[in-house]
Amino acid sequence: MSSFEYNNNELYCEGVSLKQIAEEVGTPYYVYSAKEFRTQYQHFYNAFNKIDRIVCFAVKACGNIGILSLLSSEGCGADIVSGGELHRALSAGMDHSKIVFAGVGKTREEIIFAIKSDILMFNVESRQEIDLLNECALELNKRARIAIRVNPNVDAKTHPYISTGLKENKFGIPVKTAKKDYIYANSLDGIDVVCIHCHIGSQLIDVSPFRDAAEILVKLIKELRKERINIKYLDLGGGLGITYNDEASPSHSDYAAALCDVLQGEDMTLIFEPGRNIAGNAGALITKVLYTKETEDKNFKIVDAAMNDLARPSLYDSYHEVKAVDETSETITADIVGPICESSDFLAKDRKMPDVDIEGLYALMSAGAYGMTMASNYNSRPRVPEILVDGDQYYVIRRREIYNDLTGPEMVPAYLRKK
Repeated sequence: MSSFEYNNNELYCEGVSLKQIAEEVGTPYYVYSAKEFRTQYQHFYNAFNKIDRIVCFAVKACGNIGILSLLSSEGCGADIVSGGELHRALSAGMDHSKIVFAGVGKTREEIIFAIKSDILMFNVESRQEIDLLNECALELNKRARIAIRVNPNVDAKTHPYISTGLKENKFGIPVKTAKKDYIYANSLDGIDVVCIHCHIGSQLIDVSPFRDAAEILVKLIKELRKERINIKYLDLGGGLGITYNDEASPSHSDYAAALCDVLQGEDMTLIFEPGRNIAGNAGALITKVLYTKETEDKNFKIVDAAMNDLARPSLYDSYHEVKAVDETSETITADIVGPICESSDFLAKDRKMPDVDIEGLYALMSAGAYGMTMASNYNSRPRVPEILVDGDQYYVIRRREIYNDLTGPEMVPAYLRKK
């Protein structure tokens, strides 16, 4: 059962009316279900109950420290890709020993911050990064635990912008040369080689690419152990998809069955980096209709949310189910568009949807992942608040920005100031 359901013809998140939140907080706003976060994390973790594992939530998917604190209380770790995300994870009280640091462009400052924070490991992506990690670790009289991100050349069968495991992608080291890089890294005094890592893409709805990648990595692990390189962990990244529209997304048990068959008998701890799979269906964007417009060719619902609030439709042509907060049987085929001065500013295009009039509310569903984290201030629009619902209570976990937040970090040079 979804955490977003109609009650007396009104859409609720758990036990709280979305209309009530709109009246008290205003629109637009993001709303998240604590129950859904807990449920998805527990289902993911328990699917692998026969194997030692660590689940590290991808902070890039939904980085609010209130959400991270909620997941941390369930035992979840963090997958980070920047110093800012490390700061978020630590600020939320997440266990430093369950933090893995990925990304192709880590800076020296970020690396030093992470070594000092004693994170579990770095997922490194190049020989130059290995050298920089070694240098930084020796400067600090420490050893940096690492995995090398191996590119297995597996087709994730997903959107090209979020496919990351093919040989033409910028990520990782080709599997054909990875053994040499592992042997090299293992020879360095500041490096402790502990893991193999891969991440082949996002929003996968077929488990076979995960299985194919795991088979390739298990072969490499056996080769490395012959070289006396003790691989303790296998990090399979994230990417397990969810249902946005009519996709037949795999269950956690399907995912586990595909991998456990390949990994049976291997003495190592598995690491997973789910983001969308935990957060996606736990959140929605609530927006108000400002105007309706009819032209010869189109019906438009002009709302107070925009592409700066939810970029996925404009960026990936992504689908988000549209629900009316006040349930109605009346439908219309229309575009939902925002106030931004670009034709790419749409949240739904040519869609049959509930017919909501001016001042009515729409819910853009499955917006818990890559929604607020990709939001911007484009057109100098203040970013929206985030609300966490837990049972019959709601909590503001990020306030709505005001105009002073837009200009606060900016400065006018002294010579341009009016006297």
